[in-house]
Amino acid sequence: MAIEDPVLNPGEAAPSTEASPQRLRSLARAVQHDILRRLTPPLRHDMVVHLQSLGMVADALGARMERGAVAPEDLAGSVSKLNRLSRQAVARCLDVCSWMEPAEDDTAMLRDGVAEIVRLLSPGLNFRGFDLRMEPGDGEFAVSRSALRFLLAAALLTLTDAAPAPGDVIVRTEHASSLGVVAIEYLPQPEGNFTLLHESGEAPLSWVEVQALAAQHGVELLRHGQGIVLRLPRAVATTPLKMAPV
Repeated sequence: MAIEDPVLNPGEAAPSTEASPQRLRSLARAVQHDILRRLTPPLRHDMVVHLQSLGMVADALGARMERGAVAPEDLAGSVSKLNRLSRQAVARCLDVCSWMEPAEDDTAMLRDGVAEIVRLLSPGLNFRGFDLRMEPGDGEFAVSRSALRFLLAAALLTLTDAAPAPGDVIVRTEHASSLGVVAIEYLPQPEGNFTLLHESGEAPLSWVEVQALAAQHGVELLRHGQGIVLRLPRAVATTPLKMAPV
């Protein structure tokens, strides 16, 4: 995980350390919008798949009731299943909404947060010719969920957009006393084993804007060749959680 100095794309310069806070916020908002646009298909699928399951069970139950083929015990079981699926659907929709508006407790364990993004992006990247996988690592470390979500997604999209051929994308995690580290590495397929690389069809993210987003979250972002490292500070609660009225 020892990646040294950041490397910028040609024609891009790192945001000046003297850039105004307003300028940095503007750059950060711009790249967040681009990342959300790129993630719209998998996020939409995350919501729809649970709603579809709920609808299928409801349709099947309705058809059986019309035929008078539902025993009381079967009806109770189906209602219980509908309740469970509806809770899962609501939870998933709220989770997707937290991309736009972070939850009150915006923290996640490093390993869990990385696993979420790997699960979300794997199908689309696999279609394009990339095998995205997370290696077992040390991830019991609390970080900002929003920072990890957006910056890890940005790192993965940046590496795969710039990749010349299909290959493996490996994500590793570890942590020290005050920093959680995520290292992403692209490894091209051996020569002669190439399959067709599907382009994303999207404009690449601006690395300058990604750096501005990292600065907004206090995250150290290092890019070198075919690897990117994120160094995230430990998440610390600064305000008490609000209690919902009973």
